[in-house]
Amino acid sequence: MKSDIEISRETPLKPIYQIAQAMQIPDEAVEPYGKYKAKIRFELPENQSNKAKLILVTAITPTKAGIGKTTTSVGLALGLNKIGKKAVVALREPSLGPCFGMKGGAAGGGYAQVLPMEDINLHFTGDFHAITTTHNMLAALVDNYQFHHQGTAQQLKQVVWKRVLDLNDRSLRQVVTGLGAGNGVVAESGFDITPASEMMAVLCLSQNLTDLRQRLERIIVGYTADQKPFTVKDLGVAGALTVLLKDAIHPNLVQTTENTPAFIHGGPFANIAHGCNSVLATKMAMQFGDYVVTEAGFGADLGAEKFFNIKCRTAGLQPQATVLVITSQALKLHGQVPEADIKKPDLEGLKRGLANVAKHLANLQSFGQTVVLAFNQYAFDTAEEIDYVKTWAAERNAYFEVNNSFAEGGSGAVALAETVVQCIETNPAKPLQFTYALTDSLPEKIEKVARQIYGAAGITLSKKAQQRWQHIQAMGYEQLPICIAKTQYSFSDDPTQLGVAQGFTLAIEDLIINAGAGFVVVIAGDIMRMPGLPKVPQAQVIDLVNGQIEGLS
Repeated sequence: MKSDIEISRETPLKPIYQIAQAMQIPDEAVEPYGKYKAKIRFELPENQSNKAKLILVTAITPTKAGIGKTTTSVGLALGLNKIGKKAVVALREPSLGPCFGMKGGAAGGGYAQVLPMEDINLHFTGDFHAITTTHNMLAALVDNYQFHHQGTAQQLKQVVWKRVLDLNDRSLRQVVTGLGAGNGVVAESGFDITPASEMMAVLCLSQNLTDLRQRLERIIVGYTADQKPFTVKDLGVAGALTVLLKDAIHPNLVQTTENTPAFIHGGPFANIAHGCNSVLATKMAMQFGDYVVTEAGFGADLGAEKFFNIKCRTAGLQPQATVLVITSQALKLHGQVPEADIKKPDLEGLKRGLANVAKHLANLQSFGQTVVLAFNQYAFDTAEEIDYVKTWAAERNAYFEVNNSFAEGGSGAVALAETVVQCIETNPAKPLQFTYALTDSLPEKIEKVARQIYGAAGITLSKKAQQRWQHIQAMGYEQLPICIAKTQYSFSDDPTQLGVAQGFTLAIEDLIINAGAGFVVVIAGDIMRMPGLPKVPQAQVIDLVNGQIEGLS
């Protein structure tokens, strides 16, 4: 099998204008970034006649073996086009942190990639740069305000706005700013990674420039002496921030290995943010495709839960079906099979691992979703194991299909595409049923997600979290949705508890108001908003050979 790099380079790409024209996007709305990338202006007249069907792709709890969620998302779009459906895929932009840290690229794989892969995995159209710069300019403006108002009644008692960087750098989690005479007010601060920033969430949830500005105005940067929130609107800089994001707000258009249109825009992490591509990109894809495939990050307990309870609730979206991605290797790891043995036949280990699938399946069905299990097949998978999972799925009112798009492109996803279409035509998802009501108290919202989605026995709030809850109540922010930040490797807040964790208590350490994004971030367990690098980061295995990037896959 050729490497992702080799496949991407041998794939003939069409000029991006041709991709846009085939979708009937007006030329004046296309702003090219080179030959194969473009921004599509969001101010397009809405296509009222389009009844696009939205499909969510999510996955079971991730493991070291990988799942292949983005590959499945791209492959499904390819398969839908193979069977004559007008399909578009809408995905998140990768972050440089994981690309050069643990994960490598995030543009699909094999013959189911979005291209140009190297550009998408690196600086792309500059969206992450714009978000990082906007976030950090606000930090500089807040520090400047503090410097010029120090010792006065206007000086903020507390600044809560940190800085961000799109790299993994644990040494920046806690820093002191303003050191040295005349360099500002000395204060403790820190850095988060850009995909975890509120600025990223603001961009991804905004529906136009007016909405963007209003969300920016609501961002809380600190608190006054009488504990009242001090916002961007109070600082008077919303216009400047909006200008910095005026290009980044437009969705990016690229193509797949089979020239299928792909919108890639926004990139919040799903373990510490809401984990979905932008509302604008999803809605734009739905204007120009009959079937739109999108995905939510990490396992369904994180990305899918936030997709439904935050993104769909905010934007009024209604998915027609959800695809849950599984692999035999991941099932065996969840079934306590040693990592060295997961490529060997082990039906009993696989059966034990299906408990993890069962929990995710029940969760998705609780939202009213009809679910298709997509089994990413490898050469070492046995017919006995595949047949067992197929029968198991049918007994739980779920559809099942094998996916071979990694090795075969769209041809390898035809069966999956046909099953998804059948599912939507004969048994579409019911209207969304949210896990909690916005009128619930914050502890009630957290407990409902913890019990119903994670399977927790209950929750505990630290002293800090209890104090924050009281403050949130007093300020009138309790009716916002919640965005729980926790480990992606377990239903619990303990990454070592694979399979289905049971009887645990979800420990809530902190609550953070993201008033601009429109949700409260709930910090569960020992979760960091600035990841660190592994012992051997991807940056050490990426080489520039003969002018070509090798190893970014």
